[in-house]
Amino acid sequence: MKILVANLGSTSFKYRLFDMTDERILARGGVERIGSAQSKCFVEVGGQREEWTLEAKDHAVAVRLCLTQLTDKKCLSSPKELAAIGFKAVHAKGLTGVHRVDKHVLTAMEAYNDILPAHNPPYVTAMRLLAKELPEIPLVAAFETGFHETIPPAQKHYAIPREWADSIGIKRWGFHGASHRFIAERATMLIGNPDAKIVSCHLGGSSSLCAIKAGKSQATSMGMTPQSGLPQNNRVGDFDPFALLELMRTTGKSLGELLDILANKSGLEGLSGKSNDLRDVEIAALAGDANSKLALDVYVASVRQYLGSYLLLLGGADAIVFTGGIGENSATMREAICQDLGWFGIHLDGDKNKSAKGETRIEAANSRVQLWIMPTNEELIVARQTAGAI
Repeated sequence: MKILVANLGSTSFKYRLFDMTDERILARGGVERIGSAQSKCFVEVGGQREEWTLEAKDHAVAVRLCLTQLTDKKCLSSPKELAAIGFKAVHAKGLTGVHRVDKHVLTAMEAYNDILPAHNPPYVTAMRLLAKELPEIPLVAAFETGFHETIPPAQKHYAIPREWADSIGIKRWGFHGASHRFIAERATMLIGNPDAKIVSCHLGGSSSLCAIKAGKSQATSMGMTPQSGLPQNNRVGDFDPFALLELMRTTGKSLGELLDILANKSGLEGLSGKSNDLRDVEIAALAGDANSKLALDVYVASVRQYLGSYLLLLGGADAIVFTGGIGENSATMREAICQDLGWFGIHLDGDKNKSAKGETRIEAANSRVQLWIMPTNEELIVARQTAGAI
């Protein structure tokens, strides 16, 4: 069974092709700048990468181009060999888990277009196009919220009128489900304890923490939408909604304009005034830029706040896992997050941390808690869920 896992942006389509008999990646590739006369295409098979440019007017064209390349590269005998396309979908009104994409699923996702403006619109648009243009290929949506269905009510509910949760669905749904699910499965196996207590730190352009016990989510930092929790690259994270009233009065901006700023021009970018890329912010902070240092300090403080909360919730941890672009690559951030946590039994080995590459442990010999760097594999999780759905 061959499964294509799609990762969509408003102008991009990236994929991995899996052979589910042994879960091998047969190919990866994609198209960027969709809608441009000079769309950038790439495909990588067996470590060999090819790139070229051409026009891809929409996501359906991009997918067909990729399927043609996969056929030309003998990864598929024909597009009909593809069993399904799986999507790492984010959130939908009244839905969670894994679903075959149909009118009901698309309508439910579309209902949340405005509260997930960076995620749902490109997925809904692409899915509608693909359902029309490629009706022979089943489409499967694996919602990120699914992994967090096990979160207990005390961690899931806001202190709001109960009917808002029951009838409207205003709860802490949580996201990055595929990543946290992979970390839960992989870390539990490596630790050798099915009941292991793990704090998964998915830190990147979009960041969240998850408390995991016995492979199940117990709490997570994102809430009703991915706009909440930790500061993101350009999203605000946790924020007092009543501050919007003062902002509307003082700036003269509408609610929609302010929400756009909070969703697209805040986070690391808003605080630093430099960049939404943590690498750029780190460089500026080292050069003495005060706002960039503030951005890093706020980010680290937020991570540590949730980490401390989850250590209390779990009653300690067997392991803390760093994953995502920042978690895997920023020794500076890992060191700052783990600073002065000896009283939790957490001791980072500075030399291991600085030289670490790939999946490895970075705790000191006297640390009771294992500290891991662990590349995530969200696409494999979605491939497994898609195979199960069909």
